[in-house]
Order: sequence, then structure tokens, then C-alpha cells
Amino acid sequence: MQEEYRTVARAGVHESEINRSRFICALAPAATEEEAQEFIARVRREHPTATHNCYAYVIGADSSVQKASDDGEPGGTAGVPMLQMLTRREVCYAVAVVTRYYGGVKLGAGGLIRAYGGVVGEALDALGTRTRRRFRLAAVTVGHQRAGRLENELRATGRTVREVRYGADVTIEIALPDADVEAFRRWLADATAGEARVELGGEAYDDA
Repeated sequence: MQEEYRTVARAGVHESEINRSRFICALAPAATEEEAQEFIARVRREHPTATHNCYAYVIGADSSVQKASDDGEPGGTAGVPMLQMLTRREVCYAVAVVTRYYGGVKLGAGGLIRAYGGVVGEALDALGTRTRRRFRLAAVTVGHQRAGRLENELRATGRTVREVRYGADVTIEIALPDADVEAFRRWLADATAGEARVELGGEAYDDA
């Protein structure tokens, strides 16, 4: 797994007008190719009378899945520059759809490339990006009497608390960088006088 990746901070829309054509970029995070396709279909439903709905998406922390569509624009003038903007900005797990309403002025191949790539770049600037880093999931189990104080101490020391479950004991699920696992075991033993147990789980990505 990649140690970290960058993705879109949130879903949103950014619009530009170029030579009387409206270029509306809808941008969103997408965890899977199916999510990306669903987002594209939703945008197309929202703009059924648009001249074009071009798209590009990058899925995978290593950008292993990349797709783009010109949707009727001259080949290589829309989807490809959109995809290149995403990859140049090192953004993945993201989908961009640029809806164009033609304004009557032809832009030419170079103008189209600049317009489609540029509006994606502007949308990324407007919506922002966030970095997600690989973590090891760990379940900390402790008695009810110590649980509240331990949760507060975990948060106070900068640990990422993902979930708290209450049963016979309290289980606090946290995310740890791999390099911190052994140091965390020692800290936990000191903080709870050896009363807490920690069980390591799988790996996941969380906000850095």
C-alpha cells in the first residue's frame, strides 16, 4: 500500500465562462470506479441539455485506474487534459465532470484543451485537497472505569479515535502509524497500569 495519497477535500462545483461557453466542473471524491461512474451519471441527469458532459477519474492510491471521455468533443481535447490536471496535481480517488454549454464561439483544439484542463485546476483550487495517510487499525480494550479518561488521553496525545464500543468492557478503535505501534504499547501500559489490552487489525487510510 502507498504510504499516503492526496484527494479532493469535498464535493463541489466550479464554473467558468470562456468565449460565451459555460464550463461547469463538478468534482468529488470517489472510493471506487463504481462510485465515479454513479457520480458521472448523476451529473449527466442534472444537465440533460448540455452540449457535452466530459469526465475523468483516477482511482487507487497508486493511481492504477485512470479513465477519461471527450463526450463528443474532438479527440484528446477534453477528457485527456482533465485527467492530466488530476494526475499533475497528484490527486487520486477523485472524479471530475466538466459540463459545457456551447456559447456559439469555437475555441479550437488548443482552446478546448486549456478550457477543460483549466476549469478542473480552478475547481481543485476552490474546493481544496486533503492528504490521507496509511495507518494500522488497533482495538484497545479497557474497563469502564478507566475508559473515559483513556479516551480523553488518546485524543489529547493526538491519536485518531475512530470508534468507541461499549459492552462488558469498552473497546476504543484507533489508527496508528506502523512506526508508532511499539511505542504506543509502552505508553498504553503506563497510562492504564497494564489494565488495557491492544489488538492490531488491518490497514486503512485516514486524514493525515
